Amino acid sequence: MNSPVLVINCGSSSIKYALIDSDPEAPRLAGLAERLGSSEARLKGKNSAGESFTQALPNADHAEALNSILKRLEGRVPGAVGHRIVHGGEHFTRAALIDENVIAAIESTATLAPLHNPANLAGVAATQKVFPDLPQVAVFDTAFHQTLPPRAYRYALPDALYTKHGIRRYGFHGTSHAYVSQRAGELSHRGAGGWLTAHLGNGCSTSAVWNNQSQDTSMGLTPLEGLVMGTRSGDVDPGLHAHLHRQLGWSVDEIDSVLNQQSGLLGLSGLTNDMREVEDQALNGHPGAKLALEVFCYRIAKSLAALSCALPKLDGVVFTGGIGENSPIVRREVIALLPHFGFSLDKAANEGTTRGKEGRLNSTDHNGPEVWVIPTDEEGRIAMETRHCVESPE
Repeated sequence: MNSPVLVINCGSSSIKYALIDSDPEAPRLAGLAERLGSSEARLKGKNSAGESFTQALPNADHAEALNSILKRLEGRVPGAVGHRIVHGGEHFTRAALIDENVIAAIESTATLAPLHNPANLAGVAATQKVFPDLPQVAVFDTAFHQTLPPRAYRYALPDALYTKHGIRRYGFHGTSHAYVSQRAGELSHRGAGGWLTAHLGNGCSTSAVWNNQSQDTSMGLTPLEGLVMGTRSGDVDPGLHAHLHRQLGWSVDEIDSVLNQQSGLLGLSGLTNDMREVEDQALNGHPGAKLALEVFCYRIAKSLAALSCALPKLDGVVFTGGIGENSPIVRREVIALLPHFGFSLDKAANEGTTRGKEGRLNSTDHNGPEVWVIPTDEEGRIAMETRHCVESPE
């Protein structure tokens, strides 16, 4: 398929899009329709010349926004549409051509991702109206982690909770972990091998990848499990819910809100969920910011160390995502907490790597596990999987 792929990431009030050509050198048309359904709805992005634009779309819904996106494609007609779908449960181990059965399966997992799957499906419905003759492909955040063995994905709970209700660890950020681990194997002389990947942004997760297959990951049934994030707590004592209910009278919804929206960097620092501000304030001596930074980095290192158990050998670690790509402080502190792994970090390389640039952060004569920064390309990965699905449907 030589035509470009239109990648759609649809939220409840937004549509992130990218038109990606089969030629990697071709310019991408990308943008974001946001605040849909409100008087402040707008479309913003860049054209093929790299020039930014903003277009008001007052009270536009998803279909109207997609029609406006279509007019911004500069006459380039997509050959397929790839949709980011957050949760595929155990139904999907790879991308799938969307039909009634696929839609029904995505709907059946909506209880596992109530904020995401319904919005993703709304995007599918709207896109099908605008592009009724194009193949539509679902690419799942969870699919990459369907190679986890039972020892990694099962919780130590009564068996019926898994067999009847699907309660297990699924993992997320799959397209990002898949992309950067494969790219590390291409860039390094070590090849596919064993890589620890750290996707660090407002949402954060780690993964252990062996020969391009996920062996374990930090997120679980929901994206709340695992690392400290922007506003999410990450791992807490499972008894915390009962304790807060008994001692403070909080409802399940109140507890869920605190853990997902008021915790993480925001909760620890008392200031913000933005790592850039946390770092600035920590350097200025703010105790909450210093604690937030220390806990954040410690939890990453702890997770990477634990995930190394899933790999027959360790070839290196890859940092990606907004924080992973842009924070020399976080990379430095995480690596410093793992001295027994034999990592080496070159100060100049660590501090000189800028967003959008791939880079190895240890000297070329270093014989231990490597350290890389690799900017993620989730849209590119979705486009690649979409092409493969259209060309080789199963």
